Amino acid sequence: MDYNFDVAIVTAVKIETESVMRLYDDWKEVKISSDTQVYYETSFEKDGVKRRVITAQQNEMGMTAASYLASKMISLFRPRYLIMVGIAAGIGAEQIYGDVIVPDVIWNYAAGKFVSAEKADITFGDIGFLPRPIAIEIDEEILSIIKALKDSPDNEFHLHIGPMACGNSVVANRDVVNKQIHSLFPKTAGLDMESYSVFYAAMHATEPKPKAIVIKSICDYADSEKSDQYQKFASYTSSRFAKFLYENYLKYE
Repeated sequence: MDYNFDVAIVTAVKIETESVMRLYDDWKEVKISSDTQVYYETSFEKDGVKRRVITAQQNEMGMTAASYLASKMISLFRPRYLIMVGIAAGIGAEQIYGDVIVPDVIWNYAAGKFVSAEKADITFGDIGFLPRPIAIEIDEEILSIIKALKDSPDNEFHLHIGPMACGNSVVANRDVVNKQIHSLFPKTAGLDMESYSVFYAAMHATEPKPKAIVIKSICDYADSEKSDQYQKFASYTSSRFAKFLYENYLKYE
């Protein structure tokens, strides 16, 4: 079985989708019989070859919807690369709004067991948490490309490479970051609600498997000042970096 599409782009919310749709002027709706999901297709040319791009947005936020949509897109369109773009919380050092995070490791910080406080090192009042972190690593070839691109003079984006923590809840409290995330993976750069599921879907897909990439830009810092003010800007830098990456640096042979 061969790849049918070169790039599949997954988004979680409308503001991310709108930014992706602005990447090209000629998106066409793709209709699949008995499927209510909306897909859009376009293309770009690289080395004289037309490369196909497909995109879709989750019906709701979170890991369940992300896993379902990613799995469907893999099955229906067989993309070479499965890329999730969008917004995330920045929880690393020296970060500003709009900075791009490409995780080398994505881990599920919410996996574990809630117990009484005296039975755990991680506590929230009377509640204790025994973590069972599960991690997936990015493809080594892609990571080498990202690392080379980070300091390239062609790269106009401020790029961070590091672990991404993923869980199903919105976080607006730094206690969660400090106690439950940085205590386990101190160098974690970002926090989102979908990325682990996209990597999981790609890893466990039937052949030919896509290579998964997550590209998220910082819109807040997972603290009490969390707001929507920078979501549009972060969506823009995320989608633009994704286009810059797959049109110029990813390999298609």
